[in-house]
Amino acid sequence: MMAVNRHRLNHLARKGNKSAKRTLQLLGKIDKLLGSILLGNTLLNVAAATLTEIIILRLFGHNELAMLIGTLTIAFVILVFSEIMPKVIAASHPERVALPASYLLVPLVTLFHPVVSIATAIVRGLLWLLRIKIQTDQSHHKMTLEELRGLVLDAEHFMPRKHQKMLLNLVDLERITVNDVMIPRNQIEALNINADADELRQQIITCHHTLLPVYEGSPSNIIGILHLKRVPALLQDSTLDVAQLREILHEPYFIPSDTPLLKQLQQFQERHTRLGLVVDEYGELLGLVTLENILEEIVGEFTTHSPAQTGKFLRHDDGSFLLEGNSSLRELNRKLGLHFPLDGAKTLNGLILDHLEDIPEAGTSVKIAGYPIEIIQTQDRIVKVARIFPTHAE
Repeated sequence: MMAVNRHRLNHLARKGNKSAKRTLQLLGKIDKLLGSILLGNTLLNVAAATLTEIIILRLFGHNELAMLIGTLTIAFVILVFSEIMPKVIAASHPERVALPASYLLVPLVTLFHPVVSIATAIVRGLLWLLRIKIQTDQSHHKMTLEELRGLVLDAEHFMPRKHQKMLLNLVDLERITVNDVMIPRNQIEALNINADADELRQQIITCHHTLLPVYEGSPSNIIGILHLKRVPALLQDSTLDVAQLREILHEPYFIPSDTPLLKQLQQFQERHTRLGLVVDEYGELLGLVTLENILEEIVGEFTTHSPAQTGKFLRHDDGSFLLEGNSSLRELNRKLGLHFPLDGAKTLNGLILDHLEDIPEAGTSVKIAGYPIEIIQTQDRIVKVARIFPTHAE
């Protein structure tokens, strides 16, 4: 009864299984159930010992040796056939034992109710004096994220590996923030509303995205989001009307950088939008996050990417990888099977700078998290290209 899988029991009960419902009712009153089982067990053990003593007295009289042998024998029989063997069988097949046993336990709980109630009241009184709180219904205990993650990991033999990985990714959404998956500000493709009309027209035509941020003056001054599905009517004229372009812009949606991904997924659903601009505590633009970025954290990478997002990883014959410095550490861990720490820097460049506490020169080598890394190119105080040797990781 204690080892039965509560989740499967609830599932069977929802499907209408009467034995499962009866078992859940018994487990809902755990003190009465345990009291009845222990009372019945104690009565039978005492009865067996008493019966053994009566038999020995009638056969051998007050023979001390016979009494000793009889006591040891009944103790061994009770230990093997009444304690160890049935409990091992029940623990190995809890569902097959608990469900049929519920038919016997229900009347026993009713029969022993007066005695068990008195004993339970005494126990509760003693526990109250000792300041020990008890929870009789274990089914209402909240499960932590780590416990839920462990439950999914334990189910690896009952579901495909891909499904298990998706469930684990879904559990992790609560502790991953938009700052971990966002597209950095310097990689955002945006439209400058003050640019020449012909230049705007050409950029819109060649854009590989459905949603395009539009800024005025500074790239960090986003004034709206352009949905390219609303543009074709404007492109029919020989000259793009910038005033009309302003009118069809959607209001930008700003997101705090520490927002958990699961919460942000719900926000996207409630707002019926797919793109948000990530800002820090001072309102400065850090990057943008899309619905696709969050979904990729659950189901893996999509195959539909613009040309600007491809070609970040170049594998060499010696097993090393040539990487861009702005590569996301989460992306490297996921795609290349690496194990870079994710509690600090978000990009390979940031990880190297944090480790060295200086701007490295080209040709510098460093070892981080067991991976040898060679700096290939630096530019504007950042690492542009680096080579990593994942096969040499410790």
